[in-house]
Amino acid sequence: MTNSKKNTANLQINGKTLTLEIGELALQATSSILARLGDTMVLVTVVEGEERKDIDYFPLTVEYVERLYAGGRIKGSRWVKREGRPSDDSILIARLIDRSIRPLFPKEFKKEVQIIVTVLSVDGENSPDVLSIVATSAALAVSRIPWYGPVGAVRIGYVKEKDHATESGHEFLINHGAGESELSDLDLVITQLKDKTLMIEAEGLQVSEEIVLKAIERAQVENNKIINFIEDFAKKNGAKKETVTPNSEFANLLTRLEKSYKDEIVALVKNRVDKESGGDSSDLIDKIIQEEKISDPEFSIASKEVAKAVEYILFKHIRENTLKKGIRPDGRKIDEIRPISAKVGVLPRTHGSAIFQRGDTQALTVATLGSPRLEQLIESAEGEESKRYIHHYSMPPYSVGETGRIGVPSRREIGHGALAEKALLAVIPKQEEFPYTIRVVSEILSSNGSTSMASTCGSTLALMDAGVPIKKPVSGIAMGMVSNGDKYVILTDILGLEDFSGDMDFKVAGTDTGVTAIQLDVKILGLNIVQIKEVFERAKKARDFILEKMQGVIKESRKDVSTFAPKIEQIQVPVDKIGEVIGPGGRVIKNIIAQTGATVDVEDDGKVTISGTSEESVSKALEWVKGITKEVTVGETFEGEVKRILPFGAFIEFLPGKEGMVHVSQMSTGFVRNPMDVVSIGKKVKVKVIEI
Repeated sequence: MTNSKKNTANLQINGKTLTLEIGELALQATSSILARLGDTMVLVTVVEGEERKDIDYFPLTVEYVERLYAGGRIKGSRWVKREGRPSDDSILIARLIDRSIRPLFPKEFKKEVQIIVTVLSVDGENSPDVLSIVATSAALAVSRIPWYGPVGAVRIGYVKEKDHATESGHEFLINHGAGESELSDLDLVITQLKDKTLMIEAEGLQVSEEIVLKAIERAQVENNKIINFIEDFAKKNGAKKETVTPNSEFANLLTRLEKSYKDEIVALVKNRVDKESGGDSSDLIDKIIQEEKISDPEFSIASKEVAKAVEYILFKHIRENTLKKGIRPDGRKIDEIRPISAKVGVLPRTHGSAIFQRGDTQALTVATLGSPRLEQLIESAEGEESKRYIHHYSMPPYSVGETGRIGVPSRREIGHGALAEKALLAVIPKQEEFPYTIRVVSEILSSNGSTSMASTCGSTLALMDAGVPIKKPVSGIAMGMVSNGDKYVILTDILGLEDFSGDMDFKVAGTDTGVTAIQLDVKILGLNIVQIKEVFERAKKARDFILEKMQGVIKESRKDVSTFAPKIEQIQVPVDKIGEVIGPGGRVIKNIIAQTGATVDVEDDGKVTISGTSEESVSKALEWVKGITKEVTVGETFEGEVKRILPFGAFIEFLPGKEGMVHVSQMSTGFVRNPMDVVSIGKKVKVKVIEI
């Protein structure tokens, strides 16, 4: 453990107290930090393991553990009370933390590092995600593990209406609570160094790029305070950092291979772009090992090291070509988008479908509409919530020409699905306008760069094909960068190869008027504000180009939903009329369902949702409910059906479930001795209300 003596430090952030504590909990971990904001508390533990010489990547794992006790809750299931697999939200927060810290570890460092964030308490006001990033930054800063941090992280909101601006008069909200979130047009989580941005995850209601840039600049002010705070905390409580020695053997191998095999390695670029033989370099690696052993019998470097060296030289060539000559692996211009094609209505029985293709990246997206009762219920420590728009993303192994496991979705699939969901959420109509639960699934049929943005475009097309009246179509693009010192080149629509060899993956989605989602990951020590501004400008141009292509396929949402989609109507009835709709023991509502074939759901606030496979059944049930809840007034006329006949008159059902009596004296202008002389059971008659 870094420090076994308890120590606490506080920092004020926008009127809230951030507390870091060390030296009391989890003392056998390499380092641990207890962090608090309001009544939200998280414990972050960092453990350094052994060096992994058998792998060519940095073995970092981040786990985000959310216990229901943190919010004073017990799992709702009757049979299982223990928390199960991590929720999608937990996985997404773990990814946020990972993306915020991974670029800052030395490339030569290969010891296992496991970070576990345990949420101990939530207050429903201060979100634990940003607090977890800050606490992780502090835990790494005080540990002996080499790391180029610390970093700061904040959540930024934006309020458009001046009337709702903060007390200081600013439009930006800093680490705002749940109540303020409802007023905000932007939800931006950002991790930064003192002058660079490392990670962005944002969702917006068609917010302009100018506003997002101002939000990033505003975040920098707060994050610099957090970084200074953690630096001071680490000076007082931190351990001496381990030194990392460069791998001289690997450096010698690079020199050796670059001298003898550079042309053959560079030739692999074409194979990787065209996916010839899967873009595999195994034959060349085998050849190198065999020839080197012949020339030097003592050559005993593992094939994994040779493969790593080949890839390093390959990526170095791609970067130099791009940076110095402006030549991309596939020959495109710096700002050129790959060929785009799209079509809708590709599946005959689904509610909406589309195929969107950009270069070799191909996404099939399918939209399914359902009753409001099919919305997703989510249970967390902060309570229960429901989702009526759901996006799922699937990327099977065949999409990259490989074999592999099929089963539980990976963290990457969950993350990409969530990004596409955010991108469309801003344009999904409200339930009052379109009372459906909407599920969209993107099947990635072929992958070569930016499948999440292809999913966003495909989802827009599928929703329009399904007749969902989205506010505006959304398109997305992935931007890349290659840099060397102050020199850099921004790339539009990156290939998979450019993602692997480049410095960033910067995804921007939005409509023609504003941004709806952003996701930034970097492999270098961050981007400055000038670079981010250039990305936004290039991305806007690319998004508009893609939107034009999409609208050439389908210009606006279809006027009607598919004939295979359920038909849904909603009506608001007075709360005191709910009992009449349901009836004693549910007899009335059961009768409506039995006789019309429609499904009727009644909520506590009086919202009645009627769904069915045919418009006729839904219309019949709707009229029935309207009839039950209608306030009848004297003087109204109805056509009703004779239900019962008694000696003194007949009972007429003039509205579904409502009867009135016509006295024998009111049946004719003349004397009527027997009501059956005038009416019979089942006869349709016109009646007028004369008294209630």
